[in-house]
Amino acid sequence: MKSDYSLDCMGLYCPMPIVKTAEKVKDLEVGEVLEIVADDKGIKQDMPAWCKATGHQFLGIEEADKEIKVYVKKTHK
Repeated sequence: MKSDYSLDCMGLYCPMPIVKTAEKVKDLEVGEVLEIVADDKGIKQDMPAWCKATGHQFLGIEEADKEIKVYVKKTHK
């Protein structure tokens, strides 16, 4: 999946990937896509829940080996 920015959260565990995502999303323009790369399986449930709570769009998950990539589109300021 194509993204505008990538955020490395490898080695970070809940809640840090969500905290880092929330900080980074503030810097994005509406419509830009953030790729979050993590190895904490919890992100597969946490990121869709965070998107639902904040109103940003959850675009999907890609997994390869132990690397999990989740994609979030900023939908508002």
